[in-house]
Amino acid sequence: MSYFEKHVFFCTNQRDNNEQSCGQCNAASLHAYAKKRIKDLGLNGAGKIRMNKAGCLDRCELGPVLVVYPEAVWYTYLDESDIDEIIDTHLIGGQVVDRLRLP
Repeated sequence: MSYFEKHVFFCTNQRDNNEQSCGQCNAASLHAYAKKRIKDLGLNGAGKIRMNKAGCLDRCELGPVLVVYPEAVWYTYLDESDIDEIIDTHLIGGQVVDRLRLP
C-alpha cells in the first residue's frame, strides 16, 4: 500500500529561453490553490492526497500539466474551475475528467 492514496504532481518548470513552460501558465499559484483546497476539505496527509510541485515533467508544450498517481493520468488545466473539476471528479469521485486529459 502506498503512503498516499493519490499523489498529484504539478509541473512548475520555468524555462529560461522563452520556450513554452508550465511556469508561464500560472502553475505555481494554481498548485497553491489546489493544495489549500485539499487541506480545507480534510483530504491531505497520510493515506489521503498529496499535492506536490514538480520540476519539468517534459510535457510543457501541452501545459500547464499535472499528473495523478497511481493512475498515471495526465491533465492540462487553465484556471481554478478546472482544478476544482479535477479534485471533485477524479480525486474525490474516482472518474477521469476526459475533457482535460492529455493524450
